[in-house]
Amino acid sequence: MARKTEKETREKLQKLSKVIGDKNEPKSQEKPTKQKKRKYKLHFSITEVVILMIITMITTLILGGTFTSKFSSSNGEKVEKELQDFINNYQYIIDNYNGDIDKEELLDAALDGMLEQLDPNSIFIDSTENQNFNIQLEGSYQGLGIEVYNDKDNNIIINRVFKNSPADKQNLKPGDIIIGYNKENIAKMKTDKFVKKVANDKSKNIEITYLRDGKKYKAKLTLDKVTLQSVQSKIYNKENKKIGYIRISIFANNTHKQFQKELKELKSNKINSLIIDLRDNSGGYLYSAEKILSEFLDSSHPIFQIQKQGKTTKYYSKGEKTETMNITVLINNNSASASEVVASALKEQLDALLIGEKTYGKGTVQELQNLTDGNKYKLTTKNWLTSKGTWIDKKGIEPDIKVSLSKEYYNNMIDENDNQLQTAIKELIK
Repeated sequence: MARKTEKETREKLQKLSKVIGDKNEPKSQEKPTKQKKRKYKLHFSITEVVILMIITMITTLILGGTFTSKFSSSNGEKVEKELQDFINNYQYIIDNYNGDIDKEELLDAALDGMLEQLDPNSIFIDSTENQNFNIQLEGSYQGLGIEVYNDKDNNIIINRVFKNSPADKQNLKPGDIIIGYNKENIAKMKTDKFVKKVANDKSKNIEITYLRDGKKYKAKLTLDKVTLQSVQSKIYNKENKKIGYIRISIFANNTHKQFQKELKELKSNKINSLIIDLRDNSGGYLYSAEKILSEFLDSSHPIFQIQKQGKTTKYYSKGEKTETMNITVLINNNSASASEVVASALKEQLDALLIGEKTYGKGTVQELQNLTDGNKYKLTTKNWLTSKGTWIDKKGIEPDIKVSLSKEYYNNMIDENDNQLQTAIKELIK
């Protein structure tokens, strides 16, 4: 199997990262998969990328604490007949099955089966899947600062090195082949096992042996905090005008702080207008999207609505003033959830121009529940509407100017060939 492209890798990781919400606000939103089977088994073998990390639980995302099973009410009344039937059969299986049974796995399988009977966005997430899910939305982690994958020969290949990470400081580079961990030979090891090895290392001091151009090297690394950059910015100078550009790749826990810093820097350079790039951004925390919208809209502006059991509630910006400069937003078919919240609010409340392709169309809300065995599940509990009350589920948001990326861009991915970006620039210098 050939090495996956960066886009394919990103799409794989995004399957579990399309979540919006925290414990104090409307909960997580997940872009639905088109596959019938919704329990994603991310074991990160062959060419799948794994971020090396030591996982910490994202407590701010959890609503309702851990999952507990109660088979009777507080006043001693009997449970519903269907649940009692389940309890009876569960106990019969435990008592009579001719073989070993892991009770936690059995109950997890039962929960997974229940969720599969619901909508495509209510899914079970096992502890292995949790690793990338957590790191995507937290935006930082304690680790080496590299992504790896197994090639067709099962070598552990570095795919990406994060800036200012322990690996970056020791000059590790994409393409390096990891063959040793301290004194252990780990050549051909599956990447999921490599991840667990790093995560379980209590010493925090690691010696990596790797191959580069056929030569063997060693690097001594100390596990440290690695920050994932979800916001990038630049300035385009066109016809004596300064056009600011900000790309948001995901709405992680630390995205707003990064966005605020980049926007402040752009404004200090006296930009005349702004492009916000939400292409391929599959979502993230709702409060992150809300804070970003509050940079542009004062508190008189609604930014989205939540609908549950026939009741609709409007949520407003927490900003102090409304932006006056012209803004365009780049969107495509992979812009979902939080991206659609931001794009729709800027369009409806600030007359921002949307350029690109129709968004994915994700109008339901999922809440995340944590299980005692380290697994999680998401349950669809609400719908979300745009600031003006439109439900975009399975419909998406249409751009004001429809532009599909050109073949030239796919052949040579430079700004000059990005016709969606160039269209936005032309609109802003009119």
